[in-house]
Amino acid sequence: MNDKIATLKKYLKDNPDDSFTRFALALELLKQDETDKARKLFEAIRNDDPDYVGVYYHLGKLYESQDKVDRAIDIYDEGIEVAQEQNEQRTLSELQEAKSLLKWDDE
Repeated sequence: MNDKIATLKKYLKDNPDDSFTRFALALELLKQDETDKARKLFEAIRNDDPDYVGVYYHLGKLYESQDKVDRAIDIYDEGIEVAQEQNEQRTLSELQEAKSLLKWDDE
C-alpha cells in the first residue's frame, strides 16, 4: 500500500463522512487497480453526499471501464442534473461530453 493510501485511510478513520477524503482515496485506489474498492467508495459518496458533483464523472468512467454502459449513462445524467443545479459549468461540460462520447461509441 502506498503512503498516500495509508495517510488517507488514517484520516478517513477519524473523519468517516468526509467526502473529499473518500474521493481522494478512491482516486488513489484506481491508480493501484483496486477498482472494486474505488467503485464502492464512489458509490458511497454518491449515496451519502449526492451534491458532491465531482464523483459522477469518475463513477461513470469506472462503469464504462467495466462495460456497464447503461449504468454509466445513468450516472452521467444524474451528475448533469446536479451540475446544472449548482451552476458548475466545467463539470457540466465534462459530463455532457463523456455521455455524448459514450453514446456515440455505443452506436
